[in-house]
Amino acid sequence: MSTTSSIMQNLNTAAAASIEQFQMSPTALLALNAVLAFMMFGVSLGLNRRDFVHVLRRPVAPVTGLVAQFLVLPAITCFATWALDISPGLALGMILVACCPGGTFSNVMTWIGRASVVTSVSMTAVSSLAAVVMTPFNFALYGSLNPHTREVLQAIALPVESMVLIVVMVLALPMLLGMLVGARFPKFARDSEGYFRTASLLVFLLFVVVSFSKHWQTALQVAGSVLILVIAHNALAFLIGDISARVARLPQAERRAVTMEVGIQNSGLALAILFIFYPQAGEMLVIAGFWGVWHLVSGLSLAGYWNYSNKRLAGTSVAPVSEVG
Repeated sequence: MSTTSSIMQNLNTAAAASIEQFQMSPTALLALNAVLAFMMFGVSLGLNRRDFVHVLRRPVAPVTGLVAQFLVLPAITCFATWALDISPGLALGMILVACCPGGTFSNVMTWIGRASVVTSVSMTAVSSLAAVVMTPFNFALYGSLNPHTREVLQAIALPVESMVLIVVMVLALPMLLGMLVGARFPKFARDSEGYFRTASLLVFLLFVVVSFSKHWQTALQVAGSVLILVIAHNALAFLIGDISARVARLPQAERRAVTMEVGIQNSGLALAILFIFYPQAGEMLVIAGFWGVWHLVSGLSLAGYWNYSNKRLAGTSVAPVSEVG
């Protein structure tokens, strides 16, 4: 235990010693919110009423994912940061990311991994709507339960009503608009879906790069310590998704979709909340920013592995010609 405590103390010291205040202009804030809304709109073009009907008819997988997403992951994150004595700023950043809904790229990665896209899409839709209530509630709850982060959270004093408004503006409204446009112009939705996904990924990565470019020296100084926390936290999220799906005895395709949905968090929403309400929270911002990059790397790697294993399994399951008939 002393070794673990020593490691965490070194991580906390390395990060806290070199974190600067991250500031963002009103124009950049508007751009971030526009990027998030753009991403949600593009993903929602392919959504329709059938996706929500799917949740009602076959609720086990989506409900399993939502429980893992909004109950298990934030709770374990809270108590893990408490037990490991992670510094309040870093811990609160991890808790905020854990309280966000699934990221919009989870659908693409689920498709690449040949998992259940229907399950992934339905979870994204429902979790984005649930986030309007659950993200502010969970952040306030688990930020207060951890005694190390309670004082920092009280100092931030994030207005719950304003947080709800941000989630509505960047998630709920763009999703509803995307569904309306997709239903009214189905050909446009089909033709532009790939473009929106690719453009969203590139624009988001560009935004993260630009946001950190002014503080690249600080980012490099804390990269090692923060990246360890982000990688471990992201692996924990994937593990929670997988274990939850196994406990629910979901078939492989749905289990993988749930795993991806829980592992890919909407860290962009966390960045928007922080930049708007608490731009001086440098440690929290760095956690959310590194999450935004790393979960794309880990998600694509996992999806690629699933794709490869599926092809390999399909190849070995084909009977030789001499055995047929």
